[in-house]
Amino acid sequence: MLYQLSYTHHTILFSIILFAGWQPDIFVIVIQRGIAVEDSKNLIFRQIPSVDYLLESSPVGGVLLTTPRALVLRAIHQILDELRGKIDRARTDDELPDLELNNVVDQIVRRVSVLSQQGLRHVINATGVIVHTNLGRSPLSKKVIEGLNSLAGCYSNLEYDLRTGKRGSRYVHVEEILMELTGAGGATVVNNNAAAVLIALDTIAKDREVIISRGQLVEIGGSFRIPEVMKKSGARMVEVGTTNKTTINDYESAIGPDTALLLKVHTSNFQIVGFTEEVGLEELAALGKKYSLPVMEDLGSGCLVDFSRYGLKREPTVQDSVAKGADLVTFSGDKMLGGPQCGIILGKKGIISTIKTNQLNRALRVGKLTLTALQETLHMYRDKDRAVRQIPTLRMLCQSYQSLCRKAKKLAGLIGKIDARKFSISLCDGFSYVGGGAMPLEGLRSTLLSISPAKLSAPHIVESLRSSDPPVIARLEKGRVLLDVRTIQEKELKLVAEAIRKISAEEAKPGN
Repeated sequence: MLYQLSYTHHTILFSIILFAGWQPDIFVIVIQRGIAVEDSKNLIFRQIPSVDYLLESSPVGGVLLTTPRALVLRAIHQILDELRGKIDRARTDDELPDLELNNVVDQIVRRVSVLSQQGLRHVINATGVIVHTNLGRSPLSKKVIEGLNSLAGCYSNLEYDLRTGKRGSRYVHVEEILMELTGAGGATVVNNNAAAVLIALDTIAKDREVIISRGQLVEIGGSFRIPEVMKKSGARMVEVGTTNKTTINDYESAIGPDTALLLKVHTSNFQIVGFTEEVGLEELAALGKKYSLPVMEDLGSGCLVDFSRYGLKREPTVQDSVAKGADLVTFSGDKMLGGPQCGIILGKKGIISTIKTNQLNRALRVGKLTLTALQETLHMYRDKDRAVRQIPTLRMLCQSYQSLCRKAKKLAGLIGKIDARKFSISLCDGFSYVGGGAMPLEGLRSTLLSISPAKLSAPHIVESLRSSDPPVIARLEKGRVLLDVRTIQEKELKLVAEAIRKISAEEAKPGN
């Protein structure tokens, strides 16, 4: 008769055999560790329930009443594949998974719940990074959302001229307001700022030279680099100056018969300090005029508001660039502008008209929802103070320290008493950051809710917050979990408090 023995039992049996003075040769193949585990694996593989059997179980059958069969089958196959993988990777009996039916069914039901969730979800940004690229950058204002609601479910005059009854241009809906706000002679919009730079270079400088300072060869998010975008456009890059110092003579010495453009890139995502020198836009524009060369400035995270009025560091505005003589200006619509993701191109009317006829324009164009959101956002900028109050990104940037203290106290009050054996809560000062590649050295004084771990570890608390509904994304610094109230919307405070109370009430598990 054969018995299935674990590795531990095999070891005990071998010891007994040796103690009794028996010859162990005939038992060696039985007691090797690998053979014992492989025997257990073969047995447990046969115990995996079939798909049909699981479909007929009552919990899964209940799920089928409200969930598409294809989704349930996907969950079953995923769980069974994972169980087979765990069995295959097991090196000891203890590493083999539990195949008890209720346990397998529970895993399937939980997986169905996960698969049923939308991939793109509302998350709560408690990081303090205002323009957080990974979290969707700038949230849209209430007015923009109302505009989207009114147009998303119906037809619109996207490319229809209501005066003539003929086909029109989709860009007219934002071109006039962009020209009004910035003083530019023309404007157009593409799907992001990298696209704006790409189509501008392709239009003006394809197969020709573009002069740029070495200190401005920046990399933006997702490893998109100015030199690579320039290469893709067909333009040939000519670097001048050094990383920390470039003069107007460097630009002028590089100008030749193949030069098509002088390019200035705002280094918004880093700063070089110390022994530095760079050429101002006015000086570069004068050089361009001298040699009849267009000058383009890529602002990256462009803004229409002078933030120094609100106690922040002054950033160059789009209006500044136009007034200082740039022939072309490009910037993002979804960073410090606080609108939807898009790339905005402003400049001389003739250059803008040429860009609009570039065949790339159709590939890079924006749709009615983006144009609607941008149109609504831009109209708020007619009153700058109103824009600061109503556009979430600007409101968070300009929020006073006193109001943040009140907000943090409100959040602490909503949380109430928690189990101090698991973690403790306190308020502390800290800094928020602009993000989106803007003002890299500018820390904004803020008030943070600090969670100090006890029985529950800080990584476990961060993970639990991230697993809540909606997920709360916090910071982990020096063993503490920090939630910056600057980026938590007022309507989200109760949700954050509920998530923290839920963690306090959960059963502590070993290793948490």
